[in-house]
Amino acid sequence: MEPLPLQVETKRKLHVLSYASTKKRSDYLWAYIMIAPTMIGLFVFYLWPMLQTFYFSFTEWGAFGTYEWIGLKNYTRMLSDVNLLQSFKNTGIYILFTVPLGIFLSILVAVLLNQKIKGTTIYRTLYFLPVITMPAAIAMVWKWLYNSDFGLLNYLLSFIGIEGPQWLTNPNIALYSIIAVAIWSGIGYNMVIFLSGLQGIPKTYYEAAEMDGAGPVTMFFKITLPLLSPVIFFVSIMSLIGAFQFFDLIFMMISKSSTALENTQSIVYLFYQHAFVLNDKGYAAAIAVLLLVVILIITVIQMALQKKWVHYD
Repeated sequence: MEPLPLQVETKRKLHVLSYASTKKRSDYLWAYIMIAPTMIGLFVFYLWPMLQTFYFSFTEWGAFGTYEWIGLKNYTRMLSDVNLLQSFKNTGIYILFTVPLGIFLSILVAVLLNQKIKGTTIYRTLYFLPVITMPAAIAMVWKWLYNSDFGLLNYLLSFIGIEGPQWLTNPNIALYSIIAVAIWSGIGYNMVIFLSGLQGIPKTYYEAAEMDGAGPVTMFFKITLPLLSPVIFFVSIMSLIGAFQFFDLIFMMISKSSTALENTQSIVYLFYQHAFVLNDKGYAAAIAVLLLVVILIITVIQMALQKKWVHYD
């Protein structure tokens, strides 16, 4: 007896559904296999150390790697730590200068290099060179430039009768000397991001504005900046997080015995001192947790405020 047409159609649909379900499971399996190395890396190198750091922030370390639980003592100790307050002040000054000024100069360079001028590729390469140069090499070169006895900057200033300052040893100047290097070395990276954002803006907007009689300045503030605002927002978040973690230039350019060290050390440098010089790993872990919380709070504020000035259309 032959099956009814309805039974054949039902079997066909069930077969199709079964095949689709099997294929979907297979796709999910392969997807998990593909992202497994990244997930394992995130857990081993980021999440697990983060959990350990949080636990160690409640401990006090002794000799030979031993430690004991002390509760909130490391956090209460922060309230009277003058060095911590000073490092927050130094980091705040560093952020106030490097983030806004770095973004402004990066946009300026990106806009200039987005024009049809000769040698654009060479200029872009020159601006990007500091990004692919090791920070230690940059620090050593600038340390020589800043040298008060035989550095190039003071040598050039002597031609116009100016006695150059102690760029890296004067407590009132050293931090700003480092800020200048940080801005210079960071322009290339942000410039590339802004350049890609600029090239993603449709030319038709500029053509329509030009037909309406808008000048370059008007087009920049009415078209370029609003459409570039998502990129500016991204760069501001990344720059702020990076600025909170600045360490290498201080480590390489400021001597451990320099009188300017107190006025230049950042939060991360203070963390390094406690963790690897003073063997005070419990307090260092508490500093790291505090830094994480501060960055999280500021990032959340940035995410909330973006609705007021970032245009995604």
